Amino acid sequence: MAIARKRQISLVDTKYYHCISRCVRRAFLCGEDRFTGQSFEHRRGWVEDKLLALAKVFCIDVCAYAVMSNHTHLVLYVDDKKASRLNDKAIVIRWHKLCKGTLLTQRYIQGEKLSKTELIFFNQTVKQYRERLASISWFMRLLNEGIARKANKEDNCTGRFWEGRFKSQALLDEAALAACMAYVDLNPIRAKIAHTPEESSHTSVQKRLESATEGKQPKKLLRFAGMSRQIMPKGLPFELKSYLELVELTGRCILEGKRGYIESTHLPLLERVNISPENWLKLTTQFTRVFHGAVGRTASQESYCENLHRKRRANIGNCEKLLA
Repeated sequence: MAIARKRQISLVDTKYYHCISRCVRRAFLCGEDRFTGQSFEHRRGWVEDKLLALAKVFCIDVCAYAVMSNHTHLVLYVDDKKASRLNDKAIVIRWHKLCKGTLLTQRYIQGEKLSKTELIFFNQTVKQYRERLASISWFMRLLNEGIARKANKEDNCTGRFWEGRFKSQALLDEAALAACMAYVDLNPIRAKIAHTPEESSHTSVQKRLESATEGKQPKKLLRFAGMSRQIMPKGLPFELKSYLELVELTGRCILEGKRGYIESTHLPLLERVNISPENWLKLTTQFTRVFHGAVGRTASQESYCENLHRKRRANIGNCEKLLA
């Protein structure tokens, strides 16, 4: 039985989540249908544009993404503190970029004065909008719903486009986060639709590499903030250079079609998260096969399950084996 979304999200334990959406049956999100010869490549741009546009409105940042032929991979960061920090007007303006809102919110934005009774209902609505702007479920709903409508219109059909609700995995520590991000960024290489990370179209790693050549980081993606420290700015807890080197070398090992070995001297990030090169290659090629729920080391798993009142710790064996 599927686990309710509210029993998978625990912002106390982690703000990082891996989300997967898959098309129903033989529906094509992107790519080329070998049976009909019809190309759906242009839909990759739909997904990427919509994804990055939503990230500007929601209090949710994109860490990594890959748009594949019949599914999408996302690694998201929920910035709930930002949502609670924004004032009521900012919340309403953001929500109106997504939906038309209510009559009261529209009147409020136009500068009309609301009565005491109207303010009570208005405040309830704003509270709801604030929660939604920090909700992965609402983020994925608006992303997938918009793409499904456009695809069905183009295909001149109706009905379900996505297989079901998106799948969500909590990434409980730095080791799980690094492995999952690399797994997502290397998806096109494993699928043999790209030879190198920079050739992997419609992925976060390509966007990061393009900006890195100019000594910058892409504004539309969550920044790399460097090594964890006492006063830590918002951002991914790794060095950008180390991560890109790690992805590049891992991609080469995968591309060679053999197990390979990554020299630890070249990859300080692996030393930091304490993952052996052999385990790293398995994580970046089989992440969704070996993990079917929250991912993290034993201590992180215990805290996560305790906060969500869950008795069973999923993946504990593989987490201990591959992340220890």
